[in-house]
Amino acid sequence: MLDDVRLPLGDWVETGVDWITVNLAVLFDVIRALVNGLFDVAEWVFTEPPAIVMILVLTVLALLARGWRMGVGTLVGLVAIVLVDQWDNAMATLALTIVAAFFALLIAIPLGIWAARSDSVSSIVRPVLDFLQTMPAFVYLIPAIILFGIGVVPGIIATIAFAMAPGVRLTELGIRGVDHEIVEAGSAFGASPGRILRQIQLPLALPTIMTGVNQIIMLSLSMVVIAAMVGAGGLGQDIVQALQRIDVGLGFEAGLSVVILAIILDRVTNALGSPQQHSPVARLRARRSGAAAEASAGANTGAPTLTAPGMVAPTTDDTEPAALRGR
Repeated sequence: MLDDVRLPLGDWVETGVDWITVNLAVLFDVIRALVNGLFDVAEWVFTEPPAIVMILVLTVLALLARGWRMGVGTLVGLVAIVLVDQWDNAMATLALTIVAAFFALLIAIPLGIWAARSDSVSSIVRPVLDFLQTMPAFVYLIPAIILFGIGVVPGIIATIAFAMAPGVRLTELGIRGVDHEIVEAGSAFGASPGRILRQIQLPLALPTIMTGVNQIIMLSLSMVVIAAMVGAGGLGQDIVQALQRIDVGLGFEAGLSVVILAIILDRVTNALGSPQQHSPVARLRARRSGAAAEASAGANTGAPTLTAPGMVAPTTDDTEPAALRGR
């Protein structure tokens, strides 16, 4: 009975995409120019300096973020990428990943904040995110090619659509998880909603939000092979060529380079969510702050402290009630 019935959903979608292509061409030209320009800048920053300079810079960043073991691991991993002759491809992939993650975060974090503040927005956004996460990644390439043509731009757009969902979910989860009593205390002291968001909710939700940032970067990196099928280049291009030629060696070298980049980005972004636990710089600052606080407390309980020119702060003995001093 239902054999002759067919829902023309694909025809409707195709008609909609055709309408968008004809009527919103100027908008997509602007988006293409913006994304392409930002990618060119990022690629120039990563590929123009000599490899040794970029290796040292990235090693120092890893050292500051997670300690000497991460610094040594980053140094060894990046030197290995140079030795297998995949440096330029790796830096192009890193530029694509960072640009895609930047735009995904630009959408995901404000949307997550909005969803955390409004149950209605959350109920609308949630099924859209389910759709984005469960749709096969290859499907994103079809409208991206139609709207933006062949090249790096459709690869970045498809990566943004594929990777932004965890950022929205974890931002909403982090803000909703902030203790309501702390938020109410901020309101009781007259803080505006914007100030409560900036100074209470976002700092307390930072570890969860950084987990979302980490997931966006990892998913962006996982799209390099799919993006290479539409001309995005980078390591994905060599992996696609290795598949076409059944070249095991080339595929392993490019795949190993992707894994090294993934480990470095994962560990560094993970450490940024809780710097007190991982960063030697943050631990040193915490120790100095603790020592300064102890010194200040010792000074307050001992000798008189100057509080202003010509004035002396009372000591504990001076402030003790007369009834207690007389015991």
